[in-house]
Amino acid sequence: MIFATLGPEGNNHVLVLSRYLDARGPADAEVRLFDDFPAAFAALVAGEVDRVLQCTAHFSHADCVGRHMHRAFPVNAFVAGSHPLALLARRDIAEPRQVARQPATRYYTDLTVFEEEIDAPTTVAVAEGLVAGRFEAGICARHALERHPDKLRLIEELGPALDVWVLYGTQMLPDGSPLLL
Repeated sequence: MIFATLGPEGNNHVLVLSRYLDARGPADAEVRLFDDFPAAFAALVAGEVDRVLQCTAHFSHADCVGRHMHRAFPVNAFVAGSHPLALLARRDIAEPRQVARQPATRYYTDLTVFEEEIDAPTTVAVAEGLVAGRFEAGICARHALERHPDKLRLIEELGPALDVWVLYGTQMLPDGSPLLL
């Protein structure tokens, strides 16, 4: 069985899919990572993958559900936490004026002290941009600080985001499924 989700390695979708497969299998599952969810859902309805895992907080969730109505169906749902998050800044910027964030994280803390907010596709992209010097501050996985203590500093601990995750397939759940009301 082939499971698909959003890449790159190290993001929350990969983390939660790994947890799901560890807990619920199947043991021989193959994982494919996609650059965006429209491509993952297209692969699902084309029969190239068997399941797609998506966080309902992801900015493309409503569009994917709407575009694939009657072709992609929720087959499982659960709650899971993300990597612990943090608002980090570059060590060489005393007063950051800009902050990068994945759109779903924009309300995780008060960002009004920043003059500019920059959208990034993933929290991994935020961390990479901070380390590369493209962003002054950003919301990303806290482990970026642990990996780059010489380049980054902590502004605020945010902890893990607790979200609803949905696994999609191409067959509707049967009548009587405990997931159907």
